[in-house]
Amino acid sequence: MNLVNAKRTRNLLMSSLILLAAVFGTSCGDGKTSLEIPGVTGPNLALQQDNLLISMVFDNIQLDGGLRYNIPQYNNSYIAIEPDLQSAGTLMSISVSLDDVFNGDLQLLPPQSLPGGRNLPGVSSGRLPAVAFSIPKWKNMSFYLGPKFFGVFVPVKLDIGQDNIVTARYYSGSARAGNISLVGPDANGENSGFVLLLDLNSTVKRRLKRVANKY
Repeated sequence: MNLVNAKRTRNLLMSSLILLAAVFGTSCGDGKTSLEIPGVTGPNLALQQDNLLISMVFDNIQLDGGLRYNIPQYNNSYIAIEPDLQSAGTLMSISVSLDDVFNGDLQLLPPQSLPGGRNLPGVSSGRLPAVAFSIPKWKNMSFYLGPKFFGVFVPVKLDIGQDNIVTARYYSGSARAGNISLVGPDANGENSGFVLLLDLNSTVKRRLKRVANKY
């Protein structure tokens, strides 16, 4: 890569970070939705350098120490689990590298629905390219990445009725960032949780295209 192309790439990346900061907010604690997740505070969004941070506190889960897990296929992203300093619960921080989000190879992963086979809410096909894995106390976490959405399914016990899915708009600051859905247990009494789907198309990519045209 010559110096001109390297400079152009660096400028586009910096512009992308600025635009994502405007859309998603730059500090934790600004996630807004009409849905409350029992036993969970959050999720909240933040942009830290070149990483999108999704954080939440599980009120009824206690850990003595912290652990960090790499997200499969996402080379620069990870999940950190540690005791929350402000409560008796456990803080989960999902750090997603923007290099991974804009990596076209991840969109070639096999499309998946919600764990257990139900359709992803708000997605016309019901499925998106995804990677799923489990960590202690959280079985079948899933990360979704398509042309229009980035999302994460977080397993948590929810008593909202078998196969029920309740969806609401999710805001970061005053900007709509996507949807959040509560997912009840399936016919086997498993795979309840919530899924946060962030819109990468209508708000972010239009602005990125305008920025790219300047270079």
